Amino acid sequence: MKTGMKFKAELMNREEVMRALKRMAHQISEKNSGCDNLVLLGIKTRGIPLAKLLADFLMQIEGSKVPVGELDITLYRDDLSEIERDPVVTPPTLNFSVEGRIVVLVDDVIYTGRTARAALDAVSSMGRAARIQLAALVDRGHRELPIRPDFVGKNVPTARYEVVSVMLDETDGKTSVNLYSRK
Repeated sequence: MKTGMKFKAELMNREEVMRALKRMAHQISEKNSGCDNLVLLGIKTRGIPLAKLLADFLMQIEGSKVPVGELDITLYRDDLSEIERDPVVTPPTLNFSVEGRIVVLVDDVIYTGRTARAALDAVSSMGRAARIQLAALVDRGHRELPIRPDFVGKNVPTARYEVVSVMLDETDGKTSVNLYSRK
């Protein structure tokens, strides 16, 4: 349980998360006419294992391996001075170039859109992608910026005092999506 928060509901169990990711992989493949020239960038922390899972599903669907990279957006955040005095930044883990590629940014939850904006800045600093798309397992609304994901696993209308928590086997030892309340 999240400290100081009250559990409200399990929004997705492991099977539902996997089903949503498989559907998203099909949508990514369809929108991009396959996987040629496609790369996935997982936004640290939970976007990374989600990107790897999407790549596995794309391999099953298309029969070709899609490169996956890790993206740390810490230095591109607009609230950096508020959250960390001395941020620890992990350099991008990429063994490929984004230049001229179709980049799919992968994150667990989209909320205000500020993480996605920071990720766009980070990708732009690496080169000029042919196209950048956004995939989020959960869209909880409350956008502060005009950013909308291209691929969504589940739309969950929430109140601002609520928290959507994605747990994954790779980072948490369990896969589920839960809703908590700060009230």
